[in-house]
Amino acid sequence: MPPALPATINIREPRWDQSTFQGRAKHFFMVTDPRNLLLSGATLEEARRVVEDYRAGTVPPGLTEDQLWRAKYVYDSAFHPDTGEKMLLIGRMSAQVPMNMTITGCMLTFYRTTPAVLFWQWVNQSFNAIVNYTNRSGDAPIPPSQLGTAYVSATTGAVVTALGLKSLTKHLPAIIGRYVPFAAVAAANCINIPLMRQRELKLGIPITDENGNRLGESTAAARKAIFQVVVSRIGMAAPAMAIPPVIMNALEKRAFLKRYPYLNAPLQVGLVGLCLVFATPLCCALFPQKSSMRVSRLEPQVQARIREKEPAVEVVYFNKGL
Repeated sequence: MPPALPATINIREPRWDQSTFQGRAKHFFMVTDPRNLLLSGATLEEARRVVEDYRAGTVPPGLTEDQLWRAKYVYDSAFHPDTGEKMLLIGRMSAQVPMNMTITGCMLTFYRTTPAVLFWQWVNQSFNAIVNYTNRSGDAPIPPSQLGTAYVSATTGAVVTALGLKSLTKHLPAIIGRYVPFAAVAAANCINIPLMRQRELKLGIPITDENGNRLGESTAAARKAIFQVVVSRIGMAAPAMAIPPVIMNALEKRAFLKRYPYLNAPLQVGLVGLCLVFATPLCCALFPQKSSMRVSRLEPQVQARIREKEPAVEVVYFNKGL
């Protein structure tokens, strides 16, 4: 009979070293694995039970270390790290590849007419709003008015950018017009994420010491977290929206696609999916999920509270969101 699993494995942290890009990439390849979407509710609840029991010091008989880590990643893929609530299915990071490959592929295929631009930018921003809400940092609820403002503003920004650039590129080479959706997505990310998380910018996000003890809330940490998420999201979209247009532009000049034009959209979606399988986890890994900041970079009043309660703390940590 194998020896009992020790109760000292820290499953509150990822399995791999998060101070290195390689370690973060391995972690996010697990978190964004689309196969997690196929897991049943019973499997998710079993993973939650294993994780919560282990954190409480109860080790189920016969549990192996690999089974523990598998349960941890199943749990992380479906439950919010701060609130513990089950996340909306299409808002989970494991839904990023299948959802984005479909939406982005269609945005890159149907970009020539104004109704198509309006429709697919609206679909994309609706999806982004769900993802941003689902993967917010902190445990404070977001008022419906804030959700509505962020959604309308980001959708308007994306559509205005897309239509404005579309009119400017009418007389330019066709390949330039293919990059209009990417510019619109980048602009919308810069609007949508800060607006969706504006409560964090006003009230701050939870900050902790290295042992996870809560020290308060910080708006400076919120600004850093949101900036990192915006950069990651734009980076995530870049390969999927930059590489397929070049390939499709070349293919459309050949007889094959002229003979079978209905293959345009499936090919575009497939190329986008191939890019996203790698771009999604690698861009999530650009910054540590548990980000850090020196106490001296926080707001003066937060610095004063920390130095009064925990004078030895020099660095604080926070969940940046996704």
